[in-house]
Amino acid sequence: MTMVQEEENYERLKKLAFREGGRLFGVAEIGPLKDRFLLSPAELDGLEYGISMAVLLSPAVLSGIQDRPTLIYKWHYRQANNLLDKIAFLITQDIVEQGFRALPIPASQIIDWDTQRGAVSHRIVGEAAGLGWRGRNNLLVNARYGSRLRLVSVLTDLPLKTDPPEEGGCGSCRRCIEVCPAGALGNDWDAYDLEKCLSCLKEFSKMRGIGQLICGVCVKACAGNIQTMTPIDSLEHAG
Repeated sequence: MTMVQEEENYERLKKLAFREGGRLFGVAEIGPLKDRFLLSPAELDGLEYGISMAVLLSPAVLSGIQDRPTLIYKWHYRQANNLLDKIAFLITQDIVEQGFRALPIPASQIIDWDTQRGAVSHRIVGEAAGLGWRGRNNLLVNARYGSRLRLVSVLTDLPLKTDPPEEGGCGSCRRCIEVCPAGALGNDWDAYDLEKCLSCLKEFSKMRGIGQLICGVCVKACAGNIQTMTPIDSLEHAG
């Protein structure tokens, strides 16, 4: 397949993702990442590209979070995951119709409960696809939107143009460290303490009406630079 066809495939899928509610889109080669996936050889057979997509979380919803999740945030979080799964499903349908393989990875599904890992880390695919970098909060951070987003991935053998990783970092910002209710964050992402974070999430899940492992405090703290952008600028999405 030619570079022109790879570009056409990329643009077609990107337009579909945006039409359905996506706000970030990128593609990476996943060969170097496969040993970090919890997928069988049969599932991964021939899949060489990872499509990473994101939807945005509402600042108004996040504004209600102080030191714990709110009921509105829980609803918003679940709707974001539902929308991402729909987008991934439709992208998969398009690829299959073209005669290629596509494996949509659920937006929120735990496979290994001890390490809280899913079949594929959406953050890892998003990093490789140029959507952002791993922040001090151990989440993907986008320059424009910070961590105020949710991710989904589709793995495929459809030839696609790929995106370079984003050059960026958290710099001197430590807002997530200062507000983390679990005290689970440090000066770099590898200081993240999963046990402290998970213990706090389990306590939050016991709150009336919550019932799942969510927080939202560090997500709210990591706002990116969208406040300084014009509406036109904010529509110039990644990829």
